[in-house]
Amino acid sequence: MATDVTKGDTMLMNLLHNTQRRLPLFSVAASLLLTLTACFQQRSNDVTEIVLRPAGENALKVMVAVQCTDTTDAAVVYWPKGQAAKKSQTPLSNHQLRHEIIMTGLAPATAYEYRILTGHGTRLRESKIYDFTTNSMPIWLKDIFQVICPDSSILPAEFKKGYVMLTKRDDPGMVCMVNAKGEIVWYHQVQGTGYKVARFTKNHTVLGLLGGPGYETSYGDQILEVSLTGDTLLNLKKGQNDFKQTIHHEILENEAGQLITLCVEEKVMDLRRIGGSVSDTVKGDGILVLDRNGRQVWKWTAFDAIDPLQDKNILKDKHDWMHANCIAIDQDGNYMISFYNNGQIWKIDAHSGKHIWTFGKNGDFQIPDTAYFDQAHAVHINHQGNLMFFDNGVSKKTSRTLVFRLDENKRTAVSVTDTKLPPEYYNERMGSSFSIGDHSLLVCATKRNTVVLTNLEGRFQWLLKTGMSSYRASFIPAASVAPYINRPGYEH
Repeated sequence: MATDVTKGDTMLMNLLHNTQRRLPLFSVAASLLLTLTACFQQRSNDVTEIVLRPAGENALKVMVAVQCTDTTDAAVVYWPKGQAAKKSQTPLSNHQLRHEIIMTGLAPATAYEYRILTGHGTRLRESKIYDFTTNSMPIWLKDIFQVICPDSSILPAEFKKGYVMLTKRDDPGMVCMVNAKGEIVWYHQVQGTGYKVARFTKNHTVLGLLGGPGYETSYGDQILEVSLTGDTLLNLKKGQNDFKQTIHHEILENEAGQLITLCVEEKVMDLRRIGGSVSDTVKGDGILVLDRNGRQVWKWTAFDAIDPLQDKNILKDKHDWMHANCIAIDQDGNYMISFYNNGQIWKIDAHSGKHIWTFGKNGDFQIPDTAYFDQAHAVHINHQGNLMFFDNGVSKKTSRTLVFRLDENKRTAVSVTDTKLPPEYYNERMGSSFSIGDHSLLVCATKRNTVVLTNLEGRFQWLLKTGMSSYRASFIPAASVAPYINRPGYEH
């Protein structure tokens, strides 16, 4: 019965492509499981059977099941057909009788060749070459991104090789990475909910905050972490253990692997002396630190640091008092929080909860008059050790990137970068800005569905028009996603 089928995978992949075009959307998932199965047996080396299947409903991943005669190590080497110089290799699957290996970073509707490597450690034997053709991208993802780049030679080398991570906040939710040509090279899709915000972690995973119907803009009720192969590593939902509150705008990990996010805090207060009622509800913000099982490790609230009655606008703002929109970890391990409504950034002791300083309007630092800002988003310490953020600039109808060198002892701030966006990309809500090397800025104008790369003087280098409203645009260096993704936008 042993046979050596060398064309089966190509035929069946093409059958999938043809079948998907005929089937209605609700039938595609079922057809994937039925048609994308390339199964054959070979008599050489350690492999008795190879089966190719779709990895979920993702056009850029294919699962290879490899059955061996004995426990062995295995990997897959693959490349676009006829382009052996562009080889990718999966991480080694160790000491298994049956391996299930995911090929990632594939291009859609593209013919590929591949070999199976088996053996132990570095002593791996090669199978002969087989081939397959990937499926087309789903209709709703085609042409979702458009790049404008008149001269790619001026792009930073790091940017040409790297990727931009974006999120789709409505249903179906998606987090994706695109290269400098605007091609989707990796994505993870979720049904019934949206990706409000996502972070690429030091462990090379994607940590996301999700929210379904009823959770507006950047609020959510689920924390999901996935690997670059699409495996679910963590899935916490509101109601589990101490995860009782709505969280919003942010999700990140600390060095201990604990989850740090902003949470909604409510306090019933007597506001009669300023024209309110005896039991008004003030909605504020807090920091909630959870372990990976959803148990509370630490908590702080804005009510711990300031009395809402001291805010002259509390009656107007009580339903969204300060509107925290970002939390970051400073170099000393303490937290920095930005507040949209009052144009301030606070530093909070990560152990005691003590308020250390305020930066911005009515704050503790001397700031040049031209560098005062209205609102801040995507606050962080950049690679040069400076405070960096995106200023929405509502009062001047001008958005910009600001970078400051702080002296926390003297409470002074030197303006290092003040780069304005062109008027047509003024972005009154949300947004982000991150450095690419020392001379370029990747800026997300969320409300304009635009991501732009400029130099420090604000001169245009690259622009991405998006068919979705991403809360941020983060840069992911090529080395951070290797070997799972190797599809740079431009040759280097």
